[in-house]
Amino acid sequence: MTEYTLLRWIPLLPLLAAVIHGLMLGLFRTHMPRWGVIALSCGSVLLAFLFAVAGFFRLVGLPGDESLIDHVYTWIGSGVGDTRLVADVALRMDPLASVMTLVITGVGFLIHVYSIGYMDDDHREDRGFQRFFCYLNLFTFAMLVLVLADNLVLMFLGWEGVGLCSYLLIGFWYGDRYNAYCGSKAFIVNRIGDFGFLIGLFLLFSAFAQAGLPTSLDFVDLQANLDAIVALTMPAPFWGDEWRLVEVIGICFFVGACGKSAQLPLYVWLPDAMAGPTPVSALIHAATMVTAGVYMVCRLSFLYAEAPVASALVAWTGGITALFAASIAIAQTDIKKVLAYSTVSQLGYMFLAAGCGGYTGAIFHLVTHAFFKALLFLGAGSVILAMHHEQDIEKMGGLGRRIYKTKVVFLIGVVAIAGFPPFSGFFSKDEILLTVWASEVPGHTWLYATGLVTAALTSFYMWRLHFRVFWGECRAPASVRDQIAEPANTVLFPLYALAALALLGGVMGIPQVYGDWVGVESSHSLNNFLAGVFPLEDSHAISHALEYGLAGAAVLAALLGLGLSYFLYVKRPELPGQMATAARGLHKLLVEKYYVDELYDAVLVRPLVWVSERVLFRGVDAGLIDGLAVNGMARGVRGVAENGLKYLQSGLAQGYVFLMVLGAAAIVGYLVGN
Repeated sequence: MTEYTLLRWIPLLPLLAAVIHGLMLGLFRTHMPRWGVIALSCGSVLLAFLFAVAGFFRLVGLPGDESLIDHVYTWIGSGVGDTRLVADVALRMDPLASVMTLVITGVGFLIHVYSIGYMDDDHREDRGFQRFFCYLNLFTFAMLVLVLADNLVLMFLGWEGVGLCSYLLIGFWYGDRYNAYCGSKAFIVNRIGDFGFLIGLFLLFSAFAQAGLPTSLDFVDLQANLDAIVALTMPAPFWGDEWRLVEVIGICFFVGACGKSAQLPLYVWLPDAMAGPTPVSALIHAATMVTAGVYMVCRLSFLYAEAPVASALVAWTGGITALFAASIAIAQTDIKKVLAYSTVSQLGYMFLAAGCGGYTGAIFHLVTHAFFKALLFLGAGSVILAMHHEQDIEKMGGLGRRIYKTKVVFLIGVVAIAGFPPFSGFFSKDEILLTVWASEVPGHTWLYATGLVTAALTSFYMWRLHFRVFWGECRAPASVRDQIAEPANTVLFPLYALAALALLGGVMGIPQVYGDWVGVESSHSLNNFLAGVFPLEDSHAISHALEYGLAGAAVLAALLGLGLSYFLYVKRPELPGQMATAARGLHKLLVEKYYVDELYDAVLVRPLVWVSERVLFRGVDAGLIDGLAVNGMARGVRGVAENGLKYLQSGLAQGYVFLMVLGAAAIVGYLVGN
């Protein structure tokens, strides 16, 4: 590893900006001028991006599997001998961390710029311009710590940091009770996943201590010494005699990933995260928080390579989540909710790839998804601004004639996520489907079919969204219709950049078969760049003809979704309403998201509230602690005082003197008598 002390400045710059904002707002109770907020917040992220670019080129120039390391200081040092735990504040940039850092700072900077125009245009009573950018900078810092951390303990610090910042940003307009509820929901659901992460971390440390190996829990040591714990087992709490410890650890970490990356059954917080400002939706759902779980699984790929059961669980959970969320998205009418469930579905695609051993494909789709999903969310924000904060697509229509620039860039995002060549989404989705087809995960053919059906549904609901918003007659009220216009250039310029990335971003990972076809010599450069990070992936033992066939099937699925959407929402727009009436039960089920929130509320939330209120609060806290222990003791002392002790006090000084003399005489008599 090569020492590179500039790494610390990548997360430190956004942190310094957040601290300055926080001191001004919290300590000095003053506001920075608007230009100062913009320069500090956007400038810090831009500088972090430039440092990330410099680190990338420094990394590319290193031989073999070298990486950059920046040891800041020793953070935790406890225990002795084989149970000693050391955790450093140390940052490491290898190819995987480099890719993630460039995405976070690059896309994050565009979202910061977009936020200037979006928050200026917002007309709420308390816009909190500086407070908003303070939270954005803090969020960026936490995510950068997460991906650059050299060890699991420091990663967990960043992991918790993005959870806190998501609470602050989703509930940014906390004066609205619903927004505050959504922020709390995201925070609580993520704590459930974080508990799994912690259990996995403790088990991993315990396993190395059991094997007689001191560990710092840094990723290099974990990978180098993993063979020492592969054979360890633990008693099975439910079925079987023993479980392999590495499988249990992998499952525990995946529980944490399900919380952060919104997979079944912990996905319910992410659609409600739409309560925050639209730039927050883009930041959380595209390039940062929701990708943390995928990154963590890929970072621990050496562990999952030795845990086939945990890997199969990752793959099947991802596949089922992808199909489940896509089916919900086809019936939603809130423009941001459609994109939210789309995010859940696309994250499922990434886990599907990772569980099948296609870690490069998962990261490839993570990167392209950051491009086109940020574009779609920011494009949706542009539509919302033009519609004066109306989000119901049933009250839109015909906007392509009024906001043509937004329509074009939004269309690029739709084509990319739908998987049409040569847009970026086609190449990353094709790589995932190819990996699933060639994998040895139990039931991989069913997983492939699930991925293919999900691709068709994705194309359908995204084209439905595009047609309902930009085509046909405008369904907005007359008072809104007359004021529809393109937003400011600060909103549009980031959209242009993201549109270019969504169009061309697939070039970084074009598989060799397409590279040969189009004459690109250094094709699949992303795979070559990440080759030293992940375990050696099995080469696809299929012919080029079959590879083209699988790609053709993916394109046909996208075309099927486009054709069906065009027929229903352009050629025969009356049919969707008739179909919804005819299949009222199914339509209601999809609109209400399979009643999962209601189920959780009935099975988990209400019983917990009842136990908390009736048993813990009234019975234990108010009854036992306050009533019996605290107030009971006070009542006992008061009773003794009122019924006996108070009569010993008369308030007459001569009486006290008489008793004192009498007592002294009694003592003297006792002493003389003995």
